[in-house]
Amino acid sequence: MRNVSMVTMFILLGIPHTEGLETMLFVLFLSFYIFTLLGNLLILLAIVSSTRLHTPMYFFLCKLSVCDIFSPSVSSPKMLFYLSGNSQTISYAGCVCQLFFYHFLGCTECFLYTVMAYDRFVAICYPLRYTIIMSHRVCAILAMGTSLFGCTQATFLTTLTFQFPYCGPNDVDYYFCDIPVMLKLACADTSSLEMVGFVSVGLMPLSCFLLILTSYSCIVRSILQIRSTEG
Repeated sequence: MRNVSMVTMFILLGIPHTEGLETMLFVLFLSFYIFTLLGNLLILLAIVSSTRLHTPMYFFLCKLSVCDIFSPSVSSPKMLFYLSGNSQTISYAGCVCQLFFYHFLGCTECFLYTVMAYDRFVAICYPLRYTIIMSHRVCAILAMGTSLFGCTQATFLTTLTFQFPYCGPNDVDYYFCDIPVMLKLACADTSSLEMVGFVSVGLMPLSCFLLILTSYSCIVRSILQIRSTEG
C-alpha cells in the first residue's frame, strides 16, 4: 500500500448529533462492550471445558465467539477513550488498521455463518456420513478458509480506500474509520471506485445469504420428507 498522503492523523468526530451526551454514551457503550466480552468469554469457557461440546458445530461457534470478542474491540476502545474526554485524534496507520480489521472480522463472520449453515445441512441431511464429511481436517480447512477469504476481502477494500491522497480536511464524521466517510476526505475523484467498493461490499454478504438460504431450504425439505415419529 502506497501512502502519499499529506495527512498524518485524523479527527474522529463521533456519532453525529450526540453533542452533550458523551457521559451517557460512555456508560452505555462501556456496558455493552463489557457484556459482549463476558458473554463470549463464557461461551468459549463452556465449549473448551466440556468434552461433549468438542464437535464441529461448537468448534465453529467457538471461532465465532473469538470474532465477536475482537470485532467490537476494533472501534470501541478508541470511542470510549474520546467519550471520556480524551483526544479524538487517530493516526493514519491507526485509521488503516481500524478499517482493515473491521472488514476482516466482519467478512470472516459472514463466511463463518455460511460454513455453520453447511455444517447443519450435512448433519441433518446426511447424518450417517456426518462424521466422515465434517472431519477434523475439513473443519480446520473451512475455519482457515473463512479467515483467508475475510483477509482477502479486507485487504482489497483497504487498499481501494487508501490508495487516494489525503491532503485535508481530516475530520472523520463518524466514530471510526470506514470506507464511505474516508472516501469523502480523499483529494481525488472517487466516484468510479466507490461503485467498485459498493459492489464488492454488497456482493459478498449477498452470496453468503443465498448459500445460507439454500442450506436451510434443503434442511426444511429434508425434515418435511420424514414420515415416521421416530424420524
